[in-house]
Amino acid sequence: MGDLRSLFFSVLGHFGRSLCQLEHCLRSCERPNSVSLRYSAPTMIVVPQSENQAADQAVEPSAVHEFIAELQWRGILHQCSDLGALNEHLSTGMRTAYIGVDPTADSLTIGNLATLTLLARFQKAGHRAVVIAGGGTGLIGDPGGKDAERPLLSMEQVTANVQSQMRIYDALLPGATVVNNADWLTKLSWIEVLRDVGKHFSVNEMVKRDSVRNRLEGDGISYTEFSYMLLQAYDFAHLYKAEGVTLQMGGSDQWGNILSGVELIRRMHGGAAFALTGTLITKADGTKFGKSESGAVWLTADRTSPYAFHQFWLNVNDADVIAYLKRFTMLTKSQIADLEQAVATDPSARLAQRTLANEVTAWLHGAAAAERAEAAGKALFSGDVRSLDRETVAEVFADVPSTTWQLADLSATPVDAVQLLVSTGLATSNRQAREFLAAGSVLVNGAKITPDATFGVDDLMFGDTLLVRRGRKQWHAARWA
Repeated sequence: MGDLRSLFFSVLGHFGRSLCQLEHCLRSCERPNSVSLRYSAPTMIVVPQSENQAADQAVEPSAVHEFIAELQWRGILHQCSDLGALNEHLSTGMRTAYIGVDPTADSLTIGNLATLTLLARFQKAGHRAVVIAGGGTGLIGDPGGKDAERPLLSMEQVTANVQSQMRIYDALLPGATVVNNADWLTKLSWIEVLRDVGKHFSVNEMVKRDSVRNRLEGDGISYTEFSYMLLQAYDFAHLYKAEGVTLQMGGSDQWGNILSGVELIRRMHGGAAFALTGTLITKADGTKFGKSESGAVWLTADRTSPYAFHQFWLNVNDADVIAYLKRFTMLTKSQIADLEQAVATDPSARLAQRTLANEVTAWLHGAAAAERAEAAGKALFSGDVRSLDRETVAEVFADVPSTTWQLADLSATPVDAVQLLVSTGLATSNRQAREFLAAGSVLVNGAKITPDATFGVDDLMFGDTLLVRRGRKQWHAARWA
């Protein structure tokens, strides 16, 4: 009949744009022989009615495995399919867990960092970590958390994104196994998927998932994204056989999809596996976590510089900093308790924020980058930028207002301080510029200047730059070329 592998993905990409009619049909006609994903065995998982409902489980304190204990005291364990059984499973040998990441961009954000830290803690507890770089699922798109269809990415774009994200896994999870699910998903034929995977899923149950139901109540969902949960479940079943993976972890929005994999393993392989999700990251003021004034905070330097990354954590509110220290660092309970005390007794010192910024930046970008970022922040605060190297200046001042001047003109005629302030927009008139200068509120390359100061080629940092600060925070980079 011919190989149907390539047909599977292409048909998914073009099959319908809405399942609303399907939902209406299911409500009016229940199939008595359909397979449900709900667990019937009392010793197995009880599935919460909502994907955001936490599992109410506990393990005797004296028997808690190191990994579970870590998640509990840090307040980041949200749901587990069977916490007692998982605790026993982890206590009887080295186990393997995985998380999956779809390459929707060439980098990841700090929202992904929360999930990656779960895997890092699993490694720290002596177990083995696997990451799925979703070169296959990335071709389909997860409907979770989206009000509308994701644009389909080309195979070339997904492959490029996977390659670009590898540097993140190398930095955060050294020693972890990274696999690409395109290696097995793109080799499946459509018939295999329908017979070996689809047979175990009830559409009646699938449309009850929050990620699907929310879309059905809006503009609808395509068959492509509706099928995503089958592929994620198959990933878990594949890794169970190929890599010995018995635990999948993820964010709370992935709870239903992960449970589908647990059930598929039981049905296809007769095996036991576990699901675990982390708590939702929140901010005390109710605003969205992971955004800065300039947009998303990314995990690669070409998207968000180490300095900007460090500044994001440095600016965390007192009300949030302890929770973020628990979630995003490997500091011990006693170390975090000391920092919590510091917040209570001397919040203006911002010791907890500085520790958070240094720890997370060093983990992702390395200790040297964290040190440079901290030094740059101190230099900008004091105004003494002369100590910064060219690379740090370029990074720190990348987003400040700037102007470009002709170097030949400066060689012929030095620029005076009043002209500099007016030309850079730091003063609106010569009179205002003289007032700022007379008040001593202007620094050029870290030095306070007078109204009669002039600047020539020899005054330029690195032979091409004057960094001008007016007041405490207003900076301008004047560059000569």
